[in-house]
Amino acid sequence: MTKDVLTESANHLSQACCETIEEYKNKSSLLVSKMNASMLKKSNLINIVGSDNIEMMKDNHANHVQFISSILKYKNTAVLIETIIWVFRTYRSHGFSIEYWSVQLNEWINILKEELSQNIFDEIIPYYKWMLLNIPSFVLLSEQNT
Repeated sequence: MTKDVLTESANHLSQACCETIEEYKNKSSLLVSKMNASMLKKSNLINIVGSDNIEMMKDNHANHVQFISSILKYKNTAVLIETIIWVFRTYRSHGFSIEYWSVQLNEWINILKEELSQNIFDEIIPYYKWMLLNIPSFVLLSEQNT
């Protein structure tokens, strides 16, 4: 899939309302804490993040909620796509496996479902499903020379 096709699909994601952005941002510390705790329980964690990458994984989770907060507030599909490609390229170069992305995105979905109001979850979940669905494209694009 090309960036143009990704952009077209991302353009279908709705701009989040103020209430959604506020709840997501207000719960960001809790979300990151739960995400880190959940990931640290994974028996295959070292296989999916690589050795000596636990702190980098935690940083990624903290950066993730800040980035998604920004995207929800200032929807910019080019920034969304370019940043995800950069993240894939950078973290994979440090030993993170492709599997990490599906594991962590599915875990985010579970945690968001637990912690967010249903209407807020319903507004945010298309972003996570879109990222999850497009993992193969992000992998391919991150492997291309820039």
